[in-house]
Amino acid sequence: MRGTKPGSSRLSRAELQMNAFLSQPVSAKQQDGAVASGEPRPLQRGAMRWSRAFLPVLKESPADAQIVSHKLMLRAGLVRQTAAGIYAWLPLGFRVLQKIEQIVREEQDRAGAQEMLMPTIQSADLWRESGRYDAYGPEMLRIRDRHDREMLYGPTNEDMITALFRDEVRSYRDLPRMLYHIQWKFRDEVRPRFGVMRGREFLMKDAYSFDIDEAGARLSYYKQMLAYLRTFQRLGIQAVPMKAASGPIGGDLSHEFIVLAPTGESEVFYDTAYDEFDWHQADLGYDDDAGLHSLFDRVNSTYAATDETHDEARWSAVEEDRRRTGRGIEVGHIFYFGDKYSSAMGLKISGGDGTMVTPMMGSYGIGVSRLVGAVIEASHDEAGIVWPEPVAPWQVGIVTMRADDEASASAADAAYTQLIGAGIETLYDDRDERGGVKLGSMDLIGLPWQLIIGPRGIASGTVELKRRATGERQELSLESALARLTA
Repeated sequence: MRGTKPGSSRLSRAELQMNAFLSQPVSAKQQDGAVASGEPRPLQRGAMRWSRAFLPVLKESPADAQIVSHKLMLRAGLVRQTAAGIYAWLPLGFRVLQKIEQIVREEQDRAGAQEMLMPTIQSADLWRESGRYDAYGPEMLRIRDRHDREMLYGPTNEDMITALFRDEVRSYRDLPRMLYHIQWKFRDEVRPRFGVMRGREFLMKDAYSFDIDEAGARLSYYKQMLAYLRTFQRLGIQAVPMKAASGPIGGDLSHEFIVLAPTGESEVFYDTAYDEFDWHQADLGYDDDAGLHSLFDRVNSTYAATDETHDEARWSAVEEDRRRTGRGIEVGHIFYFGDKYSSAMGLKISGGDGTMVTPMMGSYGIGVSRLVGAVIEASHDEAGIVWPEPVAPWQVGIVTMRADDEASASAADAAYTQLIGAGIETLYDDRDERGGVKLGSMDLIGLPWQLIIGPRGIASGTVELKRRATGERQELSLESALARLTA
């Protein structure tokens, strides 16, 4: 051990302190994979040693990757392409995808939406009922089953959810309702590109609302608007709601949510008031009708538009020091389309006075897999990805600068055990690689914190704690560093 003279058993004060820390008892349940005799093995999804991980990082970006997120998702081992516009999600990428999916799910639940699951393969007959089968275009993948029935791989679910609701609901007492699912979709893009940003297969959250009248339907729309704003804020990204065209889904009220990123596909114009909004303020709730109307009025009166809907007259009315322009990526879209589908597909219910009423509907989509790319586009540097903490695959990466140094390995093992025991998701780079290679890999995959342990630091009783987002480094005792990470 460094700091001990040859032939001497004397240890420095720093080494004595480190040894005292390493000798602290650890319960069996805190150890990686170790359990008390006779107990089932605990599920430690937040624990991973790099030497055991399937994490194929690349030194160079593939030549066919054009934008930052595509390059970094391939280099950092998040995805691999299996066909044009179709990707396999490797363990690191899948962890991020699940984090985003769970935040989306929680905010939908809070808004009062109920989760269900609809199939990926749909009958063409449903789409003929709504009048969309022939109108949708070549992006729809049309197939025939072995009985020569016309089927399709669903690009969206308005038709199916309308039919399901029509067959089960009879009375106004069953309204309002909001239903959602998180499901894979397929759109046969003519030129899939930019990785998961414009792929053919993608994971989407789509929700659908059913209300007795337009006033109720607009209130559902406002609830989803709030849920979206809170979702994106929780993900650690800034997404601005911008009035949009409804496109093939239809409707007369529509907003798209744009994540600001230098490589975005659209030019955006917005009032910096959006930078100051806190969508999680406690006085705004989903049962507060007046508050929801006020939220919509606030969004509607605060300028934000893409180049497609930009209004120079309204833009010139925004104070000059509050104007911001840039690029943006669409990650969500909400629509109110009235009775477009319910009328076409014969959805009617008994109203309060006994007359038959056609419910009003809305549709609300978030590109869950697209969000992974959008977060990277908005949050990266020259070294790699910089994950916001809520969606990071692991919170802490432990790096041993010398895997063959016994003291460093012991300190890293102890830190790994303590972090996992405290419930901190931790990736431990225990590979037999040079320290510089490990540090480069950690910067590439972008975990929020790096705990760097090397022989020199151990000899002086310190480790290095690095915050990935800022590059700030601190030399601390191992005990202090762990206290910071588990606080």
